[in-house]
Amino acid sequence: MLALLYNRPDLAKRVSDFLSPQPSVQVAAAAPAQLAAKADDAIEVANSDDKHTARSSRQQKYVTEWLSRRYRVAGDAANMFVATAYSTAHEIKLDPLLILAVMAIESGLNPFAESPMGAQGLMQVMSKVHSDKFEEVGGSKAALNPVANIRVGAQILKDYVTRTGSVEGGLKTYVGAGASDDDSGYGNKVLAEYRRLKQVASGKNVPIFTPPSAPAPQLVQKSAPPAHKADTPAVEAAQGASQSGETVAGL
Repeated sequence: MLALLYNRPDLAKRVSDFLSPQPSVQVAAAAPAQLAAKADDAIEVANSDDKHTARSSRQQKYVTEWLSRRYRVAGDAANMFVATAYSTAHEIKLDPLLILAVMAIESGLNPFAESPMGAQGLMQVMSKVHSDKFEEVGGSKAALNPVANIRVGAQILKDYVTRTGSVEGGLKTYVGAGASDDDSGYGNKVLAEYRRLKQVASGKNVPIFTPPSAPAPQLVQKSAPPAHKADTPAVEAAQGASQSGETVAGL
């Protein structure tokens, strides 16, 4: 056999390959490298998640403190409102600051606010109109539950934004002015608060009092929409609550 293998190098190579196949050696050698690469990827993802969580927590802290001072809400209550808005926004893919802006204008962050038309809670939702959405959070009686109200109101807002194709259109429908030419300035008020909240979340020092807005220019072609002036958060909140009587028509 030895003589045969010596005289037949090709046969000797085949026998050697059979006894010590190279592919298995390469796979065995590659396995540790692959495992190390996967471990590095897992560490990178974990670090990224940690950074995102830390950034989100920092933003929530800034926003909570600012809203608490601006609307004179207890810190613990403001923290619950903000945390619920962020968690809900993550689930439905909507900006939490937009949800908070709507809450601020609609109710001034008063969880027990009710309009003459029957709109209730932080986001001034009509529980009778949207009873189906409240079924998932405890029924229509949960309308004054801050968490339930935020979740239902945010979902309604998201549906309107999706339906109209824009935040502006969604806000106009939310306030019940979907079929009207204008929303009496509601959208501008929400978006102005939204911009302020974005600055707050980024760490900027934003005053808690809003300066009086300049008078709207008078148009000759058509009458200008009613002016909305808000010298203080309390006045602005009161206007938001009173306007919710109009809001409920569309909610």
